[in-house]
Amino acid sequence: MSSKRLNQIEKYISSMAAIQSIFQDVPRAPPDVIFNLTATYKADTFAQKVNLGVGAYRDDNGKPWVLPVVKKAEREIINDPEIDHEYLPITGLAPFREASMKLILGANNPAIKEKRVATAQTISGTGANHLGALFLSRFYRKGSIVYLSNPTWANHKAIFNNVGLEVRDYVYYDPETIGLNIDRMLESLNNAPEGSIILLHACAHNPTGVDPTQEQWKAIADVMEKKRHFPFFDCAYQGFASGDLDRDAWAVRHFVERGFELLICQSYAKNFGLYGQRAGCLTFVLRDSETVLKVESQLAKLQRAEISNPPAHGARIVSLVLNNPPLYEEWVENLKTMSFRIQEMRRRLYDNLIELDTPGTWNHIVDQIGMFSFTGLKPQQVKVIKEKYHVYLTDNGRISMAGLSSKNVEYFAKAVDDV
Repeated sequence: MSSKRLNQIEKYISSMAAIQSIFQDVPRAPPDVIFNLTATYKADTFAQKVNLGVGAYRDDNGKPWVLPVVKKAEREIINDPEIDHEYLPITGLAPFREASMKLILGANNPAIKEKRVATAQTISGTGANHLGALFLSRFYRKGSIVYLSNPTWANHKAIFNNVGLEVRDYVYYDPETIGLNIDRMLESLNNAPEGSIILLHACAHNPTGVDPTQEQWKAIADVMEKKRHFPFFDCAYQGFASGDLDRDAWAVRHFVERGFELLICQSYAKNFGLYGQRAGCLTFVLRDSETVLKVESQLAKLQRAEISNPPAHGARIVSLVLNNPPLYEEWVENLKTMSFRIQEMRRRLYDNLIELDTPGTWNHIVDQIGMFSFTGLKPQQVKVIKEKYHVYLTDNGRISMAGLSSKNVEYFAKAVDDV
């Protein structure tokens, strides 16, 4: 090859190298905290490593658990000759939507009988939050602010910001008592502009595990009624939190009974173990049946532009179980298995810490509810636990109780005691 040709090739390569991507200035986003924590855990070769970051149920052997009732439902679906793979309607599977509203509101709720409930099947609880937020950004009062508990699920702020809604915090958690700061919470809600959107965790508050009592819920409703706030309930743990479906839905039903218009986001990831199937529902309780038709039409229009049609398999599983009395009863027992194991881990962790005479008070471990617990550990203590004991939890001291088992709870208690 001639030197002239070589020079041409070198110039061409140099010119191509100088052309930069039109997206070169896109900043690199930080990794998701929880998923990055899990990846670090998986890469660790230490034999006694413990993952307390994962937000998914694990059995006492640390393994994912497919609910027996889910296996039964799947076999029935697979063997049903009428099942096909056609699109679902835009707002989802009708029997699933109807069962979902009955599950959260109660089958005999007057709002259902009066046809004042609008529903749409969603991409699990995350999709319900997004669709609800998107709807409010289009049709709620312009300039309204969304108030989130401090702290809250890490995804809440991003979901509301992505649809252009302004987000602020209301006081919730008290690090001194490791409990609910109800007085400051009520003060925050009272000081919020009238008609604000208030996101409330229906049960098993994520990430603290700290829930209001029924009397405190009544006080919250009093303030919100006075200020004409709009309740936005996120319910990801019904039945999973306490093992009692009605108890976990109490707050939502109380607000409906008080006459609020509101929306509810439901997820079947935790209480059915359908993490990857993305089955969820968005439910509006409204003043009249005419408004229901309008709201459902707009939900369909918004959903059509984003996902077109929701996925069928997970919704079919949930629908079959919720609408079949024997399967429903078996599901209730499966829920108790998960909930009671987590409650047992709370008791065992508490007992171990007391036995070790670990400094501090630890009653919050058993007072909190649901999958997560705010331990009260500080970031520096968490750092030592990670490095010395290979126990993985978030820097704010939040742990997933599902990651504890009879095999590692004593080991974790000793790590806590050490720091």
